[in-house]
Amino acid sequence: MSDDRFGDLTDVYESMIDWPRRLEREGPFFRHWFDLVEARNVLDVACGTGHHAALFAQWGLEVEGRDLSTAMISRAQATHGHSRQLHWLAARFEDTLPEHGPFCAGICVGNSLALAADSHAVERALTGLFASLRDGGVAIVQVLNLWSLLDGPVVWQKCQRTTIRDQDSLVIKGVHRSAQRGFVNLLVVPLADPSHRHSECIPFLGLEAEFLQKAALRAGARCVEFFGDYQQGAYDRGRSPDLIMVARK
Repeated sequence: MSDDRFGDLTDVYESMIDWPRRLEREGPFFRHWFDLVEARNVLDVACGTGHHAALFAQWGLEVEGRDLSTAMISRAQATHGHSRQLHWLAARFEDTLPEHGPFCAGICVGNSLALAADSHAVERALTGLFASLRDGGVAIVQVLNLWSLLDGPVVWQKCQRTTIRDQDSLVIKGVHRSAQRGFVNLLVVPLADPSHRHSECIPFLGLEAEFLQKAALRAGARCVEFFGDYQQGAYDRGRSPDLIMVARK
């Protein structure tokens, strides 16, 4: 049985991520590239609940967080506040807003780009991202490296007890690959009434480095690099956990 009360997964999303640990691991990567381009302002596309954007604002940068989900934007603003230095906007991947920016840096991380409907939507998103950057700016895109997963079996990543909508719940998350597509497997079980569980299988695209490079160059990038993790390790299609593209406009 799937319970419609879980249609908004903002609480579930928050419960699955250890944000202090994640930001400690990823922060030096972003700081390196922001310092390299002497960034003063940053665009965070598909910002979710805004933790990356809030971190960048703590560094003294002006940050705009955008997300298609109004629930995510509401949570970001409630959690981190709204100011001249940190502001939020409900907008799509591909929205180009000339009155905002240009930005010195733009990011789209957390596998968000892979959730686009198809490759054409990915290209439109990258076109919008690069259109928002100043010349010399940097774009950072991170997706799960689907090709490091075996075709077929689910890799279970999370199983934790937490509070979802004031209910003591169990959240179980996994991921699997089927040919050229990936799927996030999600199960939320209220422990007081397990019959009202919620399950989803969320598809995402298997993006290749070559495709992203060509799309970025068409969108206005002049040089593109790839990394396999946030420690700037070399990207290995069969082994790297991440596919991270860093492209300069």
